[in-house]
Amino acid sequence: MEDRRRKLNFRAWRRGFKEMDLLMGQFADAHLAGMSDAELDEFERLLATPDWEVYAWLVGNEPVPAESSGPVLDRLLRFKYDPRA
Repeated sequence: MEDRRRKLNFRAWRRGFKEMDLLMGQFADAHLAGMSDAELDEFERLLATPDWEVYAWLVGNEPVPAESSGPVLDRLLRFKYDPRA
């Protein structure tokens, strides 16, 4: 399991543009260790989503589609405003 977390952390820090690297990477640093298997699955799906889509959700330019919504994305949305969240 630790190998999976390391790989997800690596992917989170190398998203493709700096804003996403910082948001996803810092979120991964703060939350990956405590995530359940289901949460890791959701985070992995988020990492597989194109950067521009996730970024649009995070900055409020696009609504989050129901099929992409979940507890990890909700936590990421709160995290962007308060990194202690």
